[in-house]
Amino acid sequence: MAGDRLSGQAVVFLPGLLCDAQLWQPQIDALGARITPWVVDLARDDSMGGMAARVLAECPFGRFALAGLSMGGYVALELMRRAPERVARLALLDTQARPETPEATARRLALIELAKRGKFAAVADRLMPLLLHPSRIDEPQLTAVVRSMARNIGPDAFLRQQQAIMARPDSRESLHKIGCPTLVLCGDGDLLTPPERHEEIARSVRGAQLVLLRDCGHLATLEQPGEVSRALERWLETGGG
Repeated sequence: MAGDRLSGQAVVFLPGLLCDAQLWQPQIDALGARITPWVVDLARDDSMGGMAARVLAECPFGRFALAGLSMGGYVALELMRRAPERVARLALLDTQARPETPEATARRLALIELAKRGKFAAVADRLMPLLLHPSRIDEPQLTAVVRSMARNIGPDAFLRQQQAIMARPDSRESLHKIGCPTLVLCGDGDLLTPPERHEEIARSVRGAQLVLLRDCGHLATLEQPGEVSRALERWLETGGG
């Protein structure tokens, strides 16, 4: 049975920008005792290298399944370059392998300026239309979680995370080296990291499985929690040990 095969699997979850453990809670709840989860705090470092090094130093598991969303995906790709032998399988959600673009940097700098002017509470509201599918933008429970995560991260960590994201490396050249079972998943309405960025990853990683979720934006784990949980369950059942 699937539940038997998943029993106690170590899974490291990497949140995105302005996100904490709430981002992955629906999947942790759905998979239950079949996994042993560890959600990483990515609020303490200002570079992808620093984030990845901290994961490797503090991770309670020797070898693990690794799932990252958005910024968490950037960190996951950095981990794959540094310690691929520790990753049994990889899931990249609503992310990309490409480096920062001038347009994205301009958007980030405007948000950073807002935070520095003491208007950090407005950052999540400004981002909301980019994070959520239009059909979900007015759901109070969903938007409340997004705002709660942002408050928990806070302005100082937000600045560190943005610095790390803007300086992230181009990961496209290392994708072909990934040899573990890999899931690539995104919402079909993801405006920040659209489906073509995921198709690019899936083409470059041997045997990668691509999953596109309908009527879903950037925060797939919260917008389509059941579909994401089922995709992760199938991914955890694949070979790789």
